[in-house]
Amino acid sequence: MNDMTTRHAGPATAAHDRPATPATPYDRPFAAVDPRAHAWTPEEARARFRSGAAGPTAGVAAGHTQANLISVPADWAYDMLLFCQRNPKPCPVLDVTDAGAWTTPLAPGADLRTDLPRYRVWEHGELVAEPTDVVDVWRKDLVSFLIGCSFTFESALTAAGVPMRHVEQGRNVSMYVTDRMCRPAGRLHGPMVVSMRPVPPAHLAAAIRESSLLPAVHGGPVHCGEPTGLGIADLSRPDFGDPVDAEPDDIPVFWACGVTPQAAVTASRPSFAITHAPGQMFLTDARDEQYRVL
Repeated sequence: MNDMTTRHAGPATAAHDRPATPATPYDRPFAAVDPRAHAWTPEEARARFRSGAAGPTAGVAAGHTQANLISVPADWAYDMLLFCQRNPKPCPVLDVTDAGAWTTPLAPGADLRTDLPRYRVWEHGELVAEPTDVVDVWRKDLVSFLIGCSFTFESALTAAGVPMRHVEQGRNVSMYVTDRMCRPAGRLHGPMVVSMRPVPPAHLAAAIRESSLLPAVHGGPVHCGEPTGLGIADLSRPDFGDPVDAEPDDIPVFWACGVTPQAAVTASRPSFAITHAPGQMFLTDARDEQYRVL
């Protein structure tokens, strides 16, 4: 099926035998716990995360740009930069730090070691910990990449009338490892990861239009309809995040996802890496409209 051909999803039968790391199951989305989370400022959100609060950040500090995080040793940084440059759809870079730095102009005063809800620590491609801060394991040679996140365009989709089923249901967004391989870069290689949102047919055009205007946070969908077109066997069994219930007429719509570097870490096995936990993003001070194409 062509990437942008639309049809309703039927039973998925394609094999989905790629290795995947399960998502953390025990953190509830902030928007489900506190209905005021959408009105938090980024500073307030980061202060809560810094104090140990954890959970998916969809809908938090609405209107502010969210970012994925991956930190790799300096001797892997060029490979990661090249991987992102060659795969801009899943890996649109918003900022890259100097080696050892934990600050970013996207959020002056923030600390990348403490100000995300939950992190993942990797050794030789294996997930070894999921702490709420990484101060104790931070290294002076780490270069951090902040990568655009599709949670950023959800405000625009909501304003256009597109329902966000995962937010309505108090769940993390569903994410899947696909059978589409990213273009390799140096030692880095791996499959593309996608996020999925069920969209009613009447709102599909708006979902495509509004997300396409924000290419720095993944842009428009990579696929609509039958999940087997991406090698996804069962929408009820996401590789990361939570299963999300669709309405009978909803069409599954798939966007490239910033968890893709984590799939590359699993496949390429660098000696060390730190990432965000899927769905638990870095809240920047930037406004969504800064990345909107006019």
